[in-house]
Amino acid sequence: MGEQRLVELRDLRVEFHARRGEVARAVDGVDLTVRRGEVLALVGESGCGKTTLARTLLGLERPAGGEVLFEGEPIRYDLGYLRSYRGKVQMVFQDPMGALNPRQTVYEVVAEGLRIQKLRGDEATRVSEALGRAGLRPPERFLQLYPYELSGGQRQRVVIAGAMVLQPSLLVADEPASSLDASVRGEILGLMLELVREEGVTILVVTHDLGLAWNIADRIAVMYLGRIVEEGPAEELLSNPKHPYTRALLSVVPEVEEMEQQILQGEAPDPTRIPAGCRFHPRCPLVASGEAAQLGIEARCRTEDLGQHQVGPDHGAACHAVPARNDRGARV
Repeated sequence: MGEQRLVELRDLRVEFHARRGEVARAVDGVDLTVRRGEVLALVGESGCGKTTLARTLLGLERPAGGEVLFEGEPIRYDLGYLRSYRGKVQMVFQDPMGALNPRQTVYEVVAEGLRIQKLRGDEATRVSEALGRAGLRPPERFLQLYPYELSGGQRQRVVIAGAMVLQPSLLVADEPASSLDASVRGEILGLMLELVREEGVTILVVTHDLGLAWNIADRIAVMYLGRIVEEGPAEELLSNPKHPYTRALLSVVPEVEEMEQQILQGEAPDPTRIPAGCRFHPRCPLVASGEAAQLGIEARCRTEDLGQHQVGPDHGAACHAVPARNDRGARV
């Protein structure tokens, strides 16, 4: 499996120093692998740490501990290395209007990465080909337009073209369709799947929306308060979620009709004050309903921290209520 690993996060920790000497543990011991040629969705509520994790993968934040490996080698933080690295790992931002310079034409926006990377070759041809791959055809129609002259979907396609012109190995897409209406959203997601099939690019999608992950992802990692609490193949995780946080997120997806809606109580805790034990236990429906007490695990939920353990083939969860299983499905 080693050759499939494009990116590995090992015990990754990212901290921010707040006022009064407090430390916010935004990413708190994450192990995660992004495999070549897949779409991995990183899912969680706002404030769970998923965008910080993505920024760290891009080299925009420096870890307090652990490491990021790209193609088996730890990334470095000197400027020369990062410029080369960002030619291989590109970001697609949530707000295309905010990501585009209003004073640059579409041509200038897409060509900018080529110029920063000082890549040789026919710039005009590369720009036109990137626009065509992003679905802006014929590209000549768009080259001299400014962002304000484009629709929201066209602007997002320009952002994608600007990333793909460098032929990266990995696209990190932060809520790539949240600002678009439903019809355009489907087109952008379809485009991203085409890039995986036809260009061989790997995509990490950062989103709060399990419905979006359902439509696009091969695998899903669910994040809560700086940790991955469940991870597995999309179909398996969505049809058989093990962690109560995943079940709560899934219960409010409109496509899921047979699951009773679960409304989590309260807000996610402050990352400067992470609870003892399972960090989800203050909001966990199993604890609140008394089910954890009936199972004899409530004390462990409140006091024992735990990482993911295997609950099925390629499926892990961090929950005291879910027994560990081996590859053949037997309890261990």
